[in-house]
Amino acid sequence: MYKCYNSSMLRIFKKKFLSILFVLISYPVIADENPYIFIDNNAQLLVKTLQENKELFKSDPVKFEDAVKVIYEPIIDFRRVSASVMVKKYYFAATADQRKSFQEIFKQSLLDTYAETLAQWDDQIIETIFPDEDIEKEIKNAEVKQLLITSDAEYPIIYKLRWSNGEWKIINIIINGVNLGLTFRNQFKALADQYNENMSLTIANWVSDAGNAGIE
Repeated sequence: MYKCYNSSMLRIFKKKFLSILFVLISYPVIADENPYIFIDNNAQLLVKTLQENKELFKSDPVKFEDAVKVIYEPIIDFRRVSASVMVKKYYFAATADQRKSFQEIFKQSLLDTYAETLAQWDDQIIETIFPDEDIEKEIKNAEVKQLLITSDAEYPIIYKLRWSNGEWKIINIIINGVNLGLTFRNQFKALADQYNENMSLTIANWVSDAGNAGIE
């Protein structure tokens, strides 16, 4: 059973996690058919890379964000995730152009959030929990668990992955029991209600609230 943490500690965790996620999607992906090795290798390499370049955000944030935008796409299935956030009702109510627009807006809003929190990174440990037995070959879906270990506590992170076109893609993340996919879906529905289900206005006013994600 995981411990309960006060709101201050959870806000700190929020910043730490977003930095980790940003790192995971900000550098070239190390491909591997084993989802555990795939996540672990990228996490360890990218954390190391971030620690070696953590001053770049302060010295030239524009250059930093521009560089990140070129390489953050490979590890997350933004097409699938954005469609899931819209849910079937709004996905089919939207035009093809509106769906494409939301995918891009969703992607960019997440990137902005990650970039802003990058400077919060400190020396923490990420531990991947490997299974005791070998995984089945040719699986299409996987769940990889990690622990973010700080000097004060351990925070569980679960990555939901799907094998698509010869590579693993992240399709959802659960942080300390908080389901980000569900959080984003609730945010989209609330926004759609606010704008009387007008998809153009709903999409135009979208802002990913990944920072809160129900953790406060």
